[in-house]
Amino acid sequence: MEKDSIKISGMTCAACAQRVQKAVSKLEGIANASVNFATEKLSVEYDNQIASVSNIKDAVEKAGYGVIEESKFNNVTIPIGGMTCAACAQRVEKAIAKLEGITKVSVNLATEKATVEYDSQIIRLSAIKQCIEKTGYKALEIDKNTVDEDKLRKEKEIKTLWTKFIIATAFGIPLLYFAMIPMLSWWPFPVPKALNPMLFPLRFALLQISLVTPIIIAGYRFYTVGFKALFQRSPNMDSLVAIGTSAAIIFSIYNTYEIMNGNFKAVESLYYETAGVIIALILLGKSLEAVSKGKTSEAIKKLMGLAPKTAIIIENDKEVEVPIDEVEIGDIILVKPGEKIPVDGVVLEGNTSIDEAMLTGESMPVDKKAGDKVFAASINKNGMIKFKATKVGSDTALAQIIKLVEDAQGSKAPIAQMADIVSGYFVPIVCGLAILAFLAWFLTGQSLAFSLTIFISVIVIACPCALGLATPTAIMVGTGKGAENGILIKGGEALETTHKINTIVFDKTGTITEGKPEVTDILTTSVVTRERLLQIAASGEKGSEHPLGEAIVRGAEKEKLEFKKVEQFEAIPGHGIEVVIDGINVLIGNKKLMDNRNIDLQELKDSSDILAGEGKTPMYVAMENKLAGIIAVADVVKESSAKAIRKLQSMGIEVAMITGDNRKTAEAIAKQVGIDRVLAEVLPQDKSNEVKKLQAEGKKVCMVGDGINDAPALVQADIGIAIGSGTDVAMESADIVLMRSDLMDVPTAINLSKSTIRNIKQNLFWAFGYNVAGIPIAAGILHLFGGPLLNPIFAAAAMAFSSVSVVSNALRLKRFKAYR
Repeated sequence: MEKDSIKISGMTCAACAQRVQKAVSKLEGIANASVNFATEKLSVEYDNQIASVSNIKDAVEKAGYGVIEESKFNNVTIPIGGMTCAACAQRVEKAIAKLEGITKVSVNLATEKATVEYDSQIIRLSAIKQCIEKTGYKALEIDKNTVDEDKLRKEKEIKTLWTKFIIATAFGIPLLYFAMIPMLSWWPFPVPKALNPMLFPLRFALLQISLVTPIIIAGYRFYTVGFKALFQRSPNMDSLVAIGTSAAIIFSIYNTYEIMNGNFKAVESLYYETAGVIIALILLGKSLEAVSKGKTSEAIKKLMGLAPKTAIIIENDKEVEVPIDEVEIGDIILVKPGEKIPVDGVVLEGNTSIDEAMLTGESMPVDKKAGDKVFAASINKNGMIKFKATKVGSDTALAQIIKLVEDAQGSKAPIAQMADIVSGYFVPIVCGLAILAFLAWFLTGQSLAFSLTIFISVIVIACPCALGLATPTAIMVGTGKGAENGILIKGGEALETTHKINTIVFDKTGTITEGKPEVTDILTTSVVTRERLLQIAASGEKGSEHPLGEAIVRGAEKEKLEFKKVEQFEAIPGHGIEVVIDGINVLIGNKKLMDNRNIDLQELKDSSDILAGEGKTPMYVAMENKLAGIIAVADVVKESSAKAIRKLQSMGIEVAMITGDNRKTAEAIAKQVGIDRVLAEVLPQDKSNEVKKLQAEGKKVCMVGDGINDAPALVQADIGIAIGSGTDVAMESADIVLMRSDLMDVPTAINLSKSTIRNIKQNLFWAFGYNVAGIPIAAGILHLFGGPLLNPIFAAAAMAFSSVSVVSNALRLKRFKAYR
């Protein structure tokens, strides 16, 4: 069995994804096919002895969708110096073409550049450059700005949709004006006399046709996709738009024909503006949807962007810069201070501290020495190291996090949109009822015009505009209200799911806590005063880049203490520092440093144990080989954390905390805020697994975090909430972003969701109510018993009234109040 991933274009809704999935699944030799609508990818597992990728692509295209071909080769443009004529260009081209792994090469003398397509598994870019140099020319620095083809494609799609919407609106507004104003006798600006429907009905009808035609052209995809889906017995929202607008247009064309035959009264039964306005509004919705969908992949793209694009490898004792995808297992890589680690590996030479916040979520840099592991995209803080690459490409820790995000997005059961579900049954039933009503009246002796009126009345009154507005209007008001309160909710699906949450998992660092270590306690012996201890320690740490040292410096600055001149400074990796201030030898660091120097810690032993039990890090200070005191540094709990957790618990929601921290620190923090369930020492991939375990228990889980390492868990959870002080990637991965970083906004978001869903259910009740009551009347049940026949005008009015009532009800959400 082989697995492959194919990029698909042209899908507009979940029903499209299902249709592609069904089409591929029917092929012989397909073991499993899954379409992710959010990422627009088909993941397929197949027997390559029976099925092939070309067969699968053909099935996708036959289903009415496109396949985006992704090149498996690298493309690079290399500027070349020293070429003087066409013969030079040909010489370089021939030399490169002879290399193994080159699939295409073209050298342009005018631009002095070689465009090369090559297989990075066979040949390295450095080898191509060496070939140019050996030929007698200079391979210049390559422009590292790469073009994101996928981003360009999505931007083009969004631009096309906005253009169509603008065209539809430009013609829709005058169409609506000319159609509606003649009915309003009190309106001060009537239509010109030459276009008055009562005086010149045919001219009026032709004007409407000329205005609605560009709108229909702009929305042609609703008809091509909608009717195709209908014929394939899987109608979607496009089908609803196509049937509703087609019914209005066909009925209007029929009445235009009647006007041409002298029946001027038929001018009252033109519904071109109904079709035009519906198409314009749906195009607006599709444009906004495309923008939101485009952001789905940005989280993954930002994760990918974390890794450096190049690495410096050691070849024959020389430093050679190569593209990241050319680094191989076993390569020796050099990383200088401030640079990112390009791939996973093991340190061979050097000492440093590395910020692994992207992997562990912890703000404290980790000391590294020979034999220690390093991870791609982590930041080398101060020392220079050489390490051996052990994991490259898709095997690195960062790549695994990216894969977890993608898998979580693909494996989440999508919440089926109510309108799409209803359309699957509602549309065929309504069409059937309309046809039955038409035949029943026609076969019992009524005229074609009468029966057609019945048919159109049923279609128009049943066109689920209210049904379509019920959810988006409430969501629009609900998300708007959330934004007013600093809660950004990324669409209806997130808002819909949030009300079902019964378990919330909080990340610790930067979520429950501030994410910035601060000095919390200063304990002294008889050797020194409190102020003197802080002054000496801060003066020594002034030159340090360690977060604990920086916290001590900030503590001294807050107390406006004067910094002393440091006469000697020595950093002791993994232990602390040794300095000389005012002629006094001072040691500042952890217990290991004190033990190594035989400093007696007995006097403050009990106090240090208590501090550690409270989740604080004790920093020992010794002066002239005698313990002077302890400065405790800790990540302080946010003011709103305990209050927010109590509120959630009062709402019947279970609260847990997850962290990569040690258990002692984690439990101390949890105790402060009232959390009983603690998941400590958990790596990023395990965070996602912990969420899965909770979901396997039947719980609806919300994950609240701020770091890149939280991204897989944020996506795996039913709802991911990122706090505003967090990383961009966490925010992109999340369903909800709290701009104020106030945890009280978490219970507010849940309450807002509950209010919105209640409003949606009310809207759906009224929308269905209109349809259930209106369809029998439109079918002529009142006329059957001697009552009036429902004119399509009144059918459209009923439909419009249902829409107005739904929007009005949604606006009641503006009264929502946030927790504070």
